[in-house]
Amino acid sequence: MKKLIRTATVSVSLDVLLKGQLAFLNEHYQVIAVSGKDKNLENVSIREGVRIENVPMYRTITPFKDFGSLIKLYLLFKKEKPLIVHSITPKAGLLSMIAAYFAGVPIRIHTFTGLLFPYKTGILHHVLLFMDRILCLFATTIFPEGKGVQNDLLRFKVTKKPLTIIANGNVNGIDTNYFNATLILQSEKEKLQHNLKISTNDFVFVFVGRLVADKGINELIEAFDDLSKANNNCKLLLVGALENDLDPLNETTLNTIKDNKAILSVGFQTDIRPYLAISTAFVFPSYREGFPNVILQAGAMNLPCIVTDISGCNEIILPNENGIIIPIKNKIAIFDGMIAIMTNDLLRNKCKQNARNLIVSRYQQDKVWQALLTQYIKLEQTYS
Repeated sequence: MKKLIRTATVSVSLDVLLKGQLAFLNEHYQVIAVSGKDKNLENVSIREGVRIENVPMYRTITPFKDFGSLIKLYLLFKKEKPLIVHSITPKAGLLSMIAAYFAGVPIRIHTFTGLLFPYKTGILHHVLLFMDRILCLFATTIFPEGKGVQNDLLRFKVTKKPLTIIANGNVNGIDTNYFNATLILQSEKEKLQHNLKISTNDFVFVFVGRLVADKGINELIEAFDDLSKANNNCKLLLVGALENDLDPLNETTLNTIKDNKAILSVGFQTDIRPYLAISTAFVFPSYREGFPNVILQAGAMNLPCIVTDISGCNEIILPNENGIIIPIKNKIAIFDGMIAIMTNDLLRNKCKQNARNLIVSRYQQDKVWQALLTQYIKLEQTYS
């Protein structure tokens, strides 16, 4: 059977972002998953039923370590002789595409799940842009995760190679059988509401993700603080971990989260579905994304969404159909969006009615997997 090697800088990307996909592809290829070996990579081996290989890679720029990873990848590719090497995440992409080129791998694919350089300035902007251009030079095929990523690749002239978006975007689609509000028992919802002191009359906004500045949390907290002072029957549910070492929230935001009893911060949760199930609307004021899974998950759980006008978000959400799109870094826009969803029953009910159907019709997981397999087969015919 022909070999397919999938690589990622850190194994959690293979474990979480590609959950189920490698098992599907393993029915058509001999799949080998490559990253630094840890519990996540072992999970991939057990759950997906694929071989794993240990090649540590590093997110930061570390020339000597990166060169060591490059050599290990080259030796692995020479030994295994795969038909396809397909990478996700920036560092794995750069190293895998170079190593695969010199190892003589016929089909070399990289998926851009998001770009860093457009949001950086100075020398770092130019270094990251140069690295992505080198990556594309050694790749045969580029898959942008969505239209926003595609537009940035074109705007910054990263590559002249054709850019193909798989299905309607997103690297893995969504398991809508799992993200289904009907699976959460009423008794489970009532118990969670009781524990969080949420009443049946409360309008609950929910955010899921890392609690950092780049996710728009400072503006969200400021906007909701104003909203909660004007309305006693609203809550804000924060599902995600604080990251004080990277992109920390400002002191005022942290104090408001602590002092405002209408803000409920529950930390990281392995299963977010119960929290989505007890919520009325999803709010996601991020500054930048590639193609955020959490909006697909919220939509599949019937939630109207308030999102910022950024890549991915503005592809998933159709204005006034399944949510509202607002400007970034704008607390007034967040406030107005929350007011609109709260007070406009017609808009909210329409968005809620459409939410799940739009996700199922465009991002159902098996459709994304089949579209990816179709691209692989086309590339086999091209490079055979």
